[in-house]
Amino acid sequence: MADASSIRWREGASERTGRWLSPGTAIPSDIGSADDGTTAAAALARARRGEGLVYGGDYRNARQLLAAMARRLERPARGSAGGRPRPSGPGLAPPAQASPAHAWEIERERRREAHDVLGRLLVPVEPGFRVPLARAPDASAALAEALAADAAPPGLLPLRDLLGMIGAHEWRRRGVEVSALGARVHPHFGVYAPVRSEYVDLVAAAASEWPAAGKRALDVGTGTGVLAFVLARAGAAVVATDAEPRAVACARENAARLGLDGRVVVKEADLWPEGEADLVVSNPPWLPGEAHGPLERAVYDPGGRFLERLVLELPAHLAPGGEAWIVLSDLAELLGLCPPDRVAALAARAGLRVSDVREARPLHPRARDRDDPFHAFRAREVTRLFRLVH
Repeated sequence: MADASSIRWREGASERTGRWLSPGTAIPSDIGSADDGTTAAAALARARRGEGLVYGGDYRNARQLLAAMARRLERPARGSAGGRPRPSGPGLAPPAQASPAHAWEIERERRREAHDVLGRLLVPVEPGFRVPLARAPDASAALAEALAADAAPPGLLPLRDLLGMIGAHEWRRRGVEVSALGARVHPHFGVYAPVRSEYVDLVAAAASEWPAAGKRALDVGTGTGVLAFVLARAGAAVVATDAEPRAVACARENAARLGLDGRVVVKEADLWPEGEADLVVSNPPWLPGEAHGPLERAVYDPGGRFLERLVLELPAHLAPGGEAWIVLSDLAELLGLCPPDRVAALAARAGLRVSDVREARPLHPRARDRDDPFHAFRAREVTRLFRLVH
């Protein structure tokens, strides 16, 4: 949910009061101003001190300033012994002597800093979801979709959030083609899009190999609803759950678009609805760590708690003879962020066993990006579907 706290800022000689509209960035400790004459170095220094900068100039110049600040964060800094450059920003290779897990944590910390610092370049939002900067686009539809349920202007919004909301509006309008469905799924702002097709394809193949027709199925952490729709198309009656209201609204809208709202019931729930299921399916977050913003909650699982709860609580929600399909990347294991065979170990604790495993290589672009400092690990990544039974 967006933080609805009151916030004050100055526009010229006037003092304004409004709401903090960001759903994933903390309120800055202080609020100042910036304009077309503000340099990237000055803006970055002020933002690093915790100051939010309300932009009062040209929209395109604001975008250029944000891009320049990001480049400076990624640039090697000076200050190590002998004056040689050392890595200091997101996207740079970690120290050669660091273990993969340590290098990953260094990179995550850099990205957290970038998220926080770049989130302090702000734009005002007026009633009607209007951005009152020169040459600003009409973003009212995008902002209404992303903010209407949480907050109403006037207020302040990080420029990065505004750009993300505009991009999400286009994704929502066009949709994402899902070959396993032969149709498009339309993600909402803050809801993870099914762009990693391997996990969807694994579930679709499993639903054919181990028939889902006639089963009472449960999709936990449904997101856009894509796995629930695959199961419904395979003949299952599905309940889909998510703890995020945005995801619930998204999945319901997609079910209606696909004509599956009679076979897929979407509920807001912390994992489990009432009742038992013959089949439980989930693609839980696969990387330990804190999420930096709403979208990352589908990827990062602090302390592995989501996966642990999911598997350990399965027996209480499976009907006699029921089974579960857990779809999970092994990237965390490759990086040393978690022990190997964690699904099997959790299943044993729950009194279950892994009866079958199916796997697929990732097809997403990052698996082929040789400039990624973790390319060697992403190139070896495998997504696995674990079939758990009593």
